[in-house]
Amino acid sequence: MAATNTAAGAPSYPMGSLYVGDLHADVTEAVLFDKFASAGPILSIRVCRDMITRRSLGYAYVNFQEAADAERALDTMNFDVLRSRPLRIMWSQRDPALRKSGVGNVFIKNLDNNIDNKLLYDTFSAFGNILSCKIMTDENGQSKGFGFVHFETQEAADSAINKVNGMLLADKKVFVGRFLSRTQRDGDSEPRKFTNIFVKNFGNQLDEEKFRELFSKYGKITDLKLVTDDSGHSKGFGFCSFDTPEEAEQAVENLNGFTVGDKQLYVGRFQEKNERLSEVKRKKDLKRQERLNKYQDVNLYIKNLDDTIDVERLRKEFSKFGTITSAKIMSENGRSKGFGFVCFSAPDEATKAVKEMNGRTIGSKPLYAALAQRKEERRMQRETTSRVPQHTPITPAALANATPQEQKQMLGECLFSLIQKMQPELAGKITGMLLEIDNTELLHMLESRESLKAKVEEAIAVLQAHQAKKCFAAKLVVNNSAAS
Repeated sequence: MAATNTAAGAPSYPMGSLYVGDLHADVTEAVLFDKFASAGPILSIRVCRDMITRRSLGYAYVNFQEAADAERALDTMNFDVLRSRPLRIMWSQRDPALRKSGVGNVFIKNLDNNIDNKLLYDTFSAFGNILSCKIMTDENGQSKGFGFVHFETQEAADSAINKVNGMLLADKKVFVGRFLSRTQRDGDSEPRKFTNIFVKNFGNQLDEEKFRELFSKYGKITDLKLVTDDSGHSKGFGFCSFDTPEEAEQAVENLNGFTVGDKQLYVGRFQEKNERLSEVKRKKDLKRQERLNKYQDVNLYIKNLDDTIDVERLRKEFSKFGTITSAKIMSENGRSKGFGFVCFSAPDEATKAVKEMNGRTIGSKPLYAALAQRKEERRMQRETTSRVPQHTPITPAALANATPQEQKQMLGECLFSLIQKMQPELAGKITGMLLEIDNTELLHMLESRESLKAKVEEAIAVLQAHQAKKCFAAKLVVNNSAAS
């Protein structure tokens, strides 16, 4: 299966990006690099960690330069044992909409405890390409007897359901059916019955007598309450309980939206506080996900921008890779903060821009370009980096697997973060100067703070001498002008 499949109805994946799950707590980025490097050149590896404890969450993302290398790793390393645990590898699909849609997703239950992820994968892979496969386990790693298989197509899922449902697996008859979200499961059940209703938005138009008169038309009222303040004035909302669900439903159907004076009533089923909060959260999460989906894989985060770069220049530099829908440089009091965003119309345009522009020097600084991440993801990444022991990030093996341009980019990013702590204002210029040095010496500087400090001081001396020369030349021009 190709990682860039974009046929009608088929999902698409980030270029060469793999999800690696079920990791032992001791597995680090370095361990994963040693494991996956044989498949092809690796762009980056990130083990996801708890933001507070920094402990591994048991999964990671491995990003290859080429999709074909990622596919090779998926085909040859899935379920390999690493630190006593079998790896569970699949294409990275960070958009939960695909999972929640239920397309191609199969639910299996009544599984024997001896059936593991690999056996489940081997059993169902005969029906089509599998995006993910997992048996749910308890805190001790023991099977809960059910799991999920997500196929690339609904046709493959339907075939698996038709052939395996009711069959024996390890001497147990299993159920195999289409995955249903909680909303879908709730929708298949009987509508919720209720007798208590909530009424709001009537201001001071209703007193208790008018309230009872209005609602008693639809059935026997067992309880009624108008909420008032300390002075006895209505707060504009109240509650009403009917004898039967049918009466309550009639009141909601007829009075929701009903006009009283200059107010339009809201009448609905009474909900407990936790249920209301859950509904508000669900709607908020849905809107947030829709917003994230809009910019999924098309929005780039650009940092280390030279002060001379404005939005027009930013657009000009990136427009060669595709249609830009928006571009913005973040500023404060009219001054650039050194980072911004460029949004493309299609994921392939954004991917090409990252590949070509990341590490390229524009103005006096090498750009950092990557797909934009959510705020919490960026914070997690920064905290992870700050806790990694100094320059484990770059090894000779990692450099050997990178192109010359990528080598300078990798070294430049590490150097810039260190130099910025020493010379915040001059970090960009000094980094650019040091990148002219041979890579072997740059690696030595990353390992030796004394060596790096000495080179930074040399660079500052050069810059100061250059500035003094400019000032002297400017003074000569002024003096000559005055003399003439």
